[in-house]
Amino acid sequence: MNDLALLLTPEGRALLDEVRDTDPARELAVATRLRREHPAELVSAALGQARLRQRAAVKFGAGDAGRMFFTPNGVEQSTRASVAAHRARRLAESGVTSVADLCCGIGGDAIALARAGIRVLAVDRDPLTAATARANAEALGLADLIEVREADVTEVDTAGYDAVFVDPARRGGRGRIFDPEAYSPPLSWAVSAALRAPRAALKVAPGIPHEAVPEQAEAEWISDGGDVKEAVLWFGTAPGAVRATLLPGPRTLLSRGLPDPGVRPPGRFLYEPDGAVIRAHLVAEVADEVGGGLLDATIAYVTADALRPTPYATAYEITDHLPFNVKKLKALLRERGVGTLTVKKRGSAVEPEELRRKVKPQGPHAATVFLTRVAGAPAMLIGHPA
Repeated sequence: MNDLALLLTPEGRALLDEVRDTDPARELAVATRLRREHPAELVSAALGQARLRQRAAVKFGAGDAGRMFFTPNGVEQSTRASVAAHRARRLAESGVTSVADLCCGIGGDAIALARAGIRVLAVDRDPLTAATARANAEALGLADLIEVREADVTEVDTAGYDAVFVDPARRGGRGRIFDPEAYSPPLSWAVSAALRAPRAALKVAPGIPHEAVPEQAEAEWISDGGDVKEAVLWFGTAPGAVRATLLPGPRTLLSRGLPDPGVRPPGRFLYEPDGAVIRAHLVAEVADEVGGGLLDATIAYVTADALRPTPYATAYEITDHLPFNVKKLKALLRERGVGTLTVKKRGSAVEPEELRRKVKPQGPHAATVFLTRVAGAPAMLIGHPA
């Protein structure tokens, strides 16, 4: 709290501007120089905040991150701005004008909601976190739309709000928490809060088991730039629906309840579904879209004879299909002059870096090798992006 208070003073803000682009390798020299003119505690706080802002630029963009305030946990746990904006857009398009943001953290989601024109009550029980959220609302000119309250979310009355958003803490002293009932607050409490509201969205880990999704909820898995970021349980929308949303876009694939695709021999093309599609169990929808089947009943690789571009999977043209054999792969790569080798794997215990060391790729050409199973047998498929 003291560090944040120091940084919010005119001297603190000026110092933050001065150290904004400090190279971490030069921190000691910069700190030594600045301590001649500023209190050591303030210099330390400013340099620490500059480091956090540099890390946060990946999630929030350099423009916003350069004006916001962060805590180490806040940078780690906050929602990526593009994902928060997608969720806020869905709420705004459904007619929501006010949201109780419970477990608001440093305010990333509250900021996205306010920018969508939604009035926000942002609640967090940690004094420093709440103060940081308040400072961020002010720094981005959104204080008129965001009220920050330091309180226990379980004691907050949300009756006057169109929707509730809950982002339970999913990290503890030992790292990530995988049991939804070990979240803080537990998922069961978040669901009960959601069911009391006209609409609600609960942010959960993308690895949440499908059987843990309440029957009243719609489940959405979201990826950004190909990386799976989170899952959201929506209430007041379409109970039982399942979707995968890919950002930027957004592009959304909805479940049609298709049966698992059949297993077939490798075709000319291999499709690697986006991670959100896999987490949402929508590989069958992709297989149907491209007219393909699975290489193996337990592996999320789709194979087909024709190229049918889809935003929900990356297509590769396969040139070779071999049983797994490092010597044969090394000889083939040498024959083709492959020096740039991308290794992808599903259903294989071989580590990509270990394989690269063994085959020692050399040459001007590039290739992709898939280490996987074909109808239960270890196999290698070599190709390139289609």
